[in-house]
Amino acid sequence: MQARRTSANAWKTNVVSETLDIESPKARQILAGAQATFLELGYDGASTDEIARRAGVSKGTLYNYFPDKRTLFTAFVEQKCREQAARIFTFEGNVDDLETTLRRVARSVVELMISPVMPNIYRLVIAEAERFPELGRSFYDSGPGLGARRLSQYLAGAVAVGELQVDDAELAASQLIELCRADVFPKRMFCLKRRFSEEEIVRITHGAVDVFLRAYGVDR
Repeated sequence: MQARRTSANAWKTNVVSETLDIESPKARQILAGAQATFLELGYDGASTDEIARRAGVSKGTLYNYFPDKRTLFTAFVEQKCREQAARIFTFEGNVDDLETTLRRVARSVVELMISPVMPNIYRLVIAEAERFPELGRSFYDSGPGLGARRLSQYLAGAVAVGELQVDDAELAASQLIELCRADVFPKRMFCLKRRFSEEEIVRITHGAVDVFLRAYGVDR
């Protein structure tokens, strides 16, 4: 109970990735063990003993990199979110046309929403965000928020060259992402369905982009 009374303040730290060395091989080894443990046992069920065992390190080594379980949990969530945002929402040097780029992004978002890992991270964060609001903020800023910001910048560039008619690029970016979540994400989140066919992925991907371009595309 003492841990629960004091844990709220423990979340009130700077972004973990800015204060800890999480890129070293040993830190990434620990984070891999943390991912396996948290996803299987949840936050409350995961112990640092079990995380250290699965990571193949001593508890002393674990604490050298992450001072407590809360910090480790936040680092794990931020790492996974930033990895996915960087993979999906990177547009620098992109030479594809607008529609091709949007379809690429849409497919990647759909695949992420139905992946084995990300829905489980959503569940973990939602379960803990009421007690630890800073975790919810960290998750949003390093994942959904970061992706939406990058996409809005890309859309603003498309508006500048006359490829889109958008008054609010931030809203439009969020709308496209939400269109990609339609149908498949609720089913995946509530464990109604775990696998989706190529036909289903294409249906959602194309539907999202088609609706988006009908709303914001430029007639030529």
